[in-house]
Amino acid sequence: MYHADVLIHINEDLDDEHIHALERTLSMHDNVVSACVPEGRRHLLMVDYEPRRVRSNEILSEVRARGVHADLVGM
Repeated sequence: MYHADVLIHINEDLDDEHIHALERTLSMHDNVVSACVPEGRRHLLMVDYEPRRVRSNEILSEVRARGVHADLVGM
């Protein structure tokens, strides 16, 4: 299985509850291996995913669908 990473910049301050909910929601996606916001870098979301099954812009759309203003940074 081939994995890729994408870094998403979050354009607003989210509290712990919103960050953890976003991480959980993305991690439950069938083609996402993990999603996390590193401690001390609350404006960044790292997502490990299966690029043969889902595209990075689809992951970004999932984030934006939850009302978060965000942009792809890449990896």
